[in-house]
Amino acid sequence: MALHNEFGTWGEEQACFYLLRNGYRLVDKNLKIGHLEVDLIMEDAGELVFVEVKTRSREWLHTAFEAVDAEKKRHVLNAARSYKAMNYVDAPFRFDIITIVGSRESYELTHYVDAFKPRVRHHYSQDELW
Repeated sequence: MALHNEFGTWGEEQACFYLLRNGYRLVDKNLKIGHLEVDLIMEDAGELVFVEVKTRSREWLHTAFEAVDAEKKRHVLNAARSYKAMNYVDAPFRFDIITIVGSRESYELTHYVDAFKPRVRHHYSQDELW
């Protein structure tokens, strides 16, 4: 495994430990559905939490939070929809981001609760618009 992949896996482990220490329950991790992936799926007080973890040794051109761009959010949203449909889950849910910046010896973890929302699409027939 490449060093950056090992570092990312380590970051996901630290994020999971952090959430467990803060009362969350682990539901699943590294869920892959086709080309889609969710790093962590946790439960927090009856709410399903899909967590994207970004680990960086430093923030140079972009912050770790900015690395979760529109395309990545779309992938996480689609994976969450697929997970909920495949498992017949009807619980409330949200999307969190955890960033870890630094080294294994010294790092800063930031938890962004309810970091982004799925877009609500409205479909109207032409008759309803007039």
